[in-house]
Amino acid sequence: MPISQARVPTAEASRYLKQLCRHWSHKFPVEETGDKGRVPFGEDRICTFEASSDALLMQVATPDPAGLTRLENVVSDHLLRFAFRENLGEITWSRAA
Repeated sequence: MPISQARVPTAEASRYLKQLCRHWSHKFPVEETGDKGRVPFGEDRICTFEASSDALLMQVATPDPAGLTRLENVVSDHLLRFAFRENLGEITWSRAA
């Protein structure tokens, strides 16, 4: 399954992780444990988050490259909306096999 990840430097990683997980918990069976989160957008579409003191690591996985791009965009757009007080810059995703 194609995987993509992004590391977003921010001192507010834990806060954003919680906001993102809470936002999607109304539609999906989200798992959130402080510094880690998992959002199953579907049977074969998953996003995980990991917060550290200086960055939010996000990873998305889905079976097809087009779906991966859509999921990257959805996650990035939501993070940027929640972080409107902070300029996170452009979120760059890197693909892995």
